[in-house]
Amino acid sequence: MGWMADETGLEKSAANYVPLTPLSPLRRAAHVFAEELAVVYGTHRKTYAEYYDRVTRLASALASMGVKPGDVVATLLPNIPAQAEAHFGVPACGAVLNTINTRLDVGTVAYIFDHGQAKVALVDSQFIELAEAACSQMEGHPPILIEVPDVAAGFPASGRHATYERTLGNAEHDFDWVLPEDEWESIALNYTSGTTGRPKGVVYHHRGAYLNAIGQVISWRMVLRPRYLTIVPLFHCNGWCHTWMMPMLGGTLVCCRDITAPAIFNAIADEGVTHFGGAPIVLNMLVNAPEDQRRSFDHTVEVFTAGAPPAPATLAKIEPMGFHITQVYGLTETYGPATECTWGDQWDHLVGDDRAAIKARQGVAMPVFEHITVMDEKMTQVPMDGETAGEIMMRGNGVMKGYFKNPEATAEAFAGGYFHSGDIAVQHPDGYIQITDRAKDVIISGGENISSVEVESALMAHPDVSLVAVVAKPDEKWGEVPCAFVELKPGAEADEAALIAFSRETLSGFKAPKKVVFQELPKTSTGKIQKFELRKVAKAL
Repeated sequence: MGWMADETGLEKSAANYVPLTPLSPLRRAAHVFAEELAVVYGTHRKTYAEYYDRVTRLASALASMGVKPGDVVATLLPNIPAQAEAHFGVPACGAVLNTINTRLDVGTVAYIFDHGQAKVALVDSQFIELAEAACSQMEGHPPILIEVPDVAAGFPASGRHATYERTLGNAEHDFDWVLPEDEWESIALNYTSGTTGRPKGVVYHHRGAYLNAIGQVISWRMVLRPRYLTIVPLFHCNGWCHTWMMPMLGGTLVCCRDITAPAIFNAIADEGVTHFGGAPIVLNMLVNAPEDQRRSFDHTVEVFTAGAPPAPATLAKIEPMGFHITQVYGLTETYGPATECTWGDQWDHLVGDDRAAIKARQGVAMPVFEHITVMDEKMTQVPMDGETAGEIMMRGNGVMKGYFKNPEATAEAFAGGYFHSGDIAVQHPDGYIQITDRAKDVIISGGENISSVEVESALMAHPDVSLVAVVAKPDEKWGEVPCAFVELKPGAEADEAALIAFSRETLSGFKAPKKVVFQELPKTSTGKIQKFELRKVAKAL
């Protein structure tokens, strides 16, 4: 047994055990990086000392409104400084942060207000009427609305509610932060997109938020003082935990309200942005930006991309522009990214499509996860042959606490001691995972499984194609067949026959789309294509 067998008197104390929380690094940053730039948004430029003070006053203001530890505080905000401050100020008074997607309809916002029982909601003036309408539809007690005007963006205060800056101006500067007594305490409540029913409330704990934030520092090969651009909405998995990450490194958060190619290029050129995350649609936007929307820069920008597998054609085009792309993968239930396509020296010699094909993999577990793999229906490891499909399963500290007020869904998601992702993938001999589809997106044609992702990648290689989504279209003979919805580049002239013929150059005949529809693709605010909407169209064809 050795001398360690006797641990008499060795126990947790205030000296050697402090519950992990992403709040602590901001308190440290207020001293270590006091006069360095923490948050940038136009003329709004705050140091870490100022950032900490504003967060403290937000916590004080919420407490004075009657918000108690465990209560929920909601936000309806784009990527502006108030949203970043809420990530610290709300939990600093012991409350749980509920960032709500600003693109949701009135009924869904009302449902989330009701289900989460928000006591207060911070609302951008652009969305104040949405919040008011949602409050009027609620069954329970509506939250107090605090309005956040953005005059520079064209959204002045309505005059019907207390404003954010006035609320902070009346608050105490010396409020004593309420830090968690147990790192399992909840820090955030995030609702899923609810494409198949009412959205589910995903609950995060302080431990997971801290570990996911610090783990991505390793995955992203970060050093001190990065300059991070907020492309990922902070209402989406809390911006993949990146706002909580920045104080750990003394980084600068560059807020971006409207995601456009000029806004991104300007931020890189003018603010020296070094990192951002975004869906493949963002990469596509940069690749296809006209010359007059681009800016030159002399450093490499590190990019995490996720939300859907990026087409190899897009990856092959964007890296020579000065961007280094790392594909990551995760879900709301995993605080954002959970796997990374960690690059190895063995692939350095690859170029073009061969290089992009490796980068399109979802990869291996990030450092804070215990185990992520692909299993069959019996929860047995599938052969790592790059061909046998199964479901991605996960376990570790980066998995949610569960679904709020939904024990049945929680039990189903955690059956067998793993989180069931619902994503179908193969695993290569080196252990790298590659998604073939969401379970509901697999097309079964004449008994053959067709990966919509594979068909999309083939079509994205066509020079006229800007964006594509493939879904199942009902078919009398085959049960269902692939149907492609395509956005063409401006001035492009490719027609249905040409695209089908092009896809057959690289795909088996049965995998090629049988129908091509040209239209703008419906998207979520995070850039994900809403395939459920396209399935409705395909069904009616």
